Parts: sequence; structure tokens; C-alpha cells
Amino acid sequence: PPASQNNEQGSTLRDLLTTTAGKLRLGSTDAGIAFAPVYSTGTASGKSGRTMPNILDDIIASVVENKIPPNRAPKINVKSEIKDEPKDDKKCIQDDCSKRYSDIQYSWICDKHVLWLKDHKNSNNWKLFKECWKQGRPVLVSGMHKKMNFSLWKAESISLDFGNQQADILNCKDSIVSNTNVKEFWDGFEDVSKRQKVKNGETALLKLKDWPSGEDFKAMMPARYEDLLKSLPLPEYCSPEGKLNLASHLPGFFVRPDLGPRLCSAYGVAATKDHDIGTTNLHIEVSDVVNILVYVGIAKGNGVLSKSGILKKLEEEDLDDLLRKRLKDSSELPGALWHIYAGKDADKIREFLQKIAKEQGLEVLPEHDPIRDQSWYVNKKLRQRLFEEYGVKTCTVIQFLGDAIILPAGALHQV
Repeated sequence: PPASQNNEQGSTLRDLLTTTAGKLRLGSTDAGIAFAPVYSTGTASGKSGRTMPNILDDIIASVVENKIPPNRAPKINVKSEIKDEPKDDKKCIQDDCSKRYSDIQYSWICDKHVLWLKDHKNSNNWKLFKECWKQGRPVLVSGMHKKMNFSLWKAESISLDFGNQQADILNCKDSIVSNTNVKEFWDGFEDVSKRQKVKNGETALLKLKDWPSGEDFKAMMPARYEDLLKSLPLPEYCSPEGKLNLASHLPGFFVRPDLGPRLCSAYGVAATKDHDIGTTNLHIEVSDVVNILVYVGIAKGNGVLSKSGILKKLEEEDLDDLLRKRLKDSSELPGALWHIYAGKDADKIREFLQKIAKEQGLEVLPEHDPIRDQSWYVNKKLRQRLFEEYGVKTCTVIQFLGDAIILPAGALHQV
């Protein structure tokens, strides 16, 4: 029927597209639609040239040929359609995956909240990752360092190549930033005696924050940049050229966040008296993030916990049984302790931190956002209160050498 007779509910897709197309200017980029017009490349006379959009004629031909009356929707056999579709609920992911993805080595950790992919070389990892990613869950992929040129990432190697560079160094305990020669930072990376001391004589906990980052990383460290790119987990999603990496395929007029890569280097808390501080306070990233632990330094010097002491400290955490077992594996080297929260808990956590700030006599300004300002590292005592008073459970993950932690945008985390 003519489009004029079909402006009530039930108009065909063809009518809708044709009507919309008539309103578009050729070549316009401000039409406000999510699809691009499909142009025919010739005319009836055979001359080349563009005509008005040929609105997906071939694609929707089957719809037109079915001649479905505009006032009658087609009957759909709901049962048969649902039967073949994988469910998106928690039960499917945890129970059914063992049958559907029997060729993938994986486990669930953190009360089945985090997917752990154990074989970084498996080309089918992305299929299971997709199921997990749909639900906004973090993913751990181990063994990435086996693909990398390990010598490039040693502290002494980076210091040798770039020690004369200037960068911002953050004192994690008091948040003081100083611009200094990066050699000073790297000299103390594994030798505590060469680390800065604060006023009371304590060893400073320093962090070389996001140095270098983005285009600077690529220009300054081309060999390391290439080594990192070839070693990314799940390249379909994480590689800049990945076919499922949406950010890489956005049109040029979108303003993108800084997608990195960024080198983030920090001393461990093993040499500090206060183990209730972190090198990265609780915060949220605006984009999905993959964080690969490319090097773990073993600090030496007075006051440093021994390896057994560090393991004992980690075992005091609320750990998954699989992570406890992994800690006892002598071939694995633990390097970073993560606490992760789902984005849906952000408001509860924000309210909790403002409550704690008031209890501690701190001024809470209306414009103050403890998460955005990255002003808190939530220690063990506070994590327990957060669970008891707000029902928010902490997901604790130990990142070992070579582990990639992939976080969805909006997930809160501290390290």
C-alpha cells in the first residue's frame, strides 16, 4: 500500500526508511540517524553518478515480498527462538559454560564474579569473554609476560634508556607531587636505601604516574610499544585494530578519552610501616581498561618484608580459594593487590565515604566527590564496615606477573 495509507501503527520498515530518506540532504552528516544512506552507483541509462539513497532494497526485499499486512504482526514462535539463544543470566554463565566452552581453560573467582582465563594463547577465549563482558564483569587473563620481551620491562633497562627524563612523581601517602628526574625513582625501585625519606624518616611510597602516556609512549618507547601491542590479551577487543574494539572505530568527530597506553610504575608497600595505603586510590575510569603487570621488582634493604612475610600479608586478605592456592605456587610472582567494586555500587560507596569523612572530622563540601577526587584508599577495616552497613562486598584480586586485568568502564577499583 502507498506510504500515505500506512502512517498508523504497523507501517512497514520500507515505508519508514523511504519517508526518512526523502527528508535527508545528500552528503549530510547531521541527519541524526544511526545508519548511512546507501547510494546506487549508476542510473538507468548506465551513466555513473549518485542518485537519491537506494534504501536497503536488496536487504529488505524479503520483508517486502512477504506482504505482511500493516495491521497484523507476524506470529513468532517464542519457544523455538529462545531455545537456541544462550541465556544472559548468571546461572547460564556459571553452569552452562563448562559444556559450551569445553576447549577453553578458565575458572570463576571472587564468588564467581570474575572470569579467569588461564591460557592466553587460546584463540577462542574471546567467545567466553563476550558472555562475561555482556554482564559487565572483570576478567583476568594470565601468562601475558610469556609473549613479551621481558628484558625491555626491567627497572634497570627503563632507567638506563630514560633516566634523564623529567616527570611528575607522586608521594602516595600525602599526595604531594614533585617534578624530578626519573632516574631517582628507578634507582630506588629495588634498592630501598636509595629511596626518598619523608620528614619523620620513613621511606616514601612513590609512584611514577602515567609516564609516558598515549602518543608520548609510542614516540618515546617504540620498541616497548610494539612489544605491548603484540602481547595484548583478547586482541579482538583490546588491540587498537581489533574488530570488536569500538573505540578504535569511532568516526573522527567523536572526542575520545585518552586510550593510552600508559606506563604506571610504583613502589610496593612492603618497605613502608603503614600497609593500609595504596598506590592507586579508589576511582573510576571512563573507558574500559586492560592493565598488564609487565614487571615485579623484588625490593631489598632494611625494613622490607621478606617474601614469606608478603605472602602472609596477602593471605590475611579475603581471598578466593583459587587465589590462595595460586599464592603457594612458587612459579608465580604476586605483584599487586586489587579491590574491585561493581559500578552499580558507586552511590552506596560514595555515601559511605562521606559518612566516614564526617566521623573523622573532615570537611565534606557539597561539590566534593570522594571517588572522582581519588581521595580514599579503603582499608581492611573500612571494607568490612562497607559490607556490614551497606551490603557492598569487595572483590579482591591478586595480580601476578604477566596477569592482565580487564575492567569495564564504571567499575570502581583501588590497587
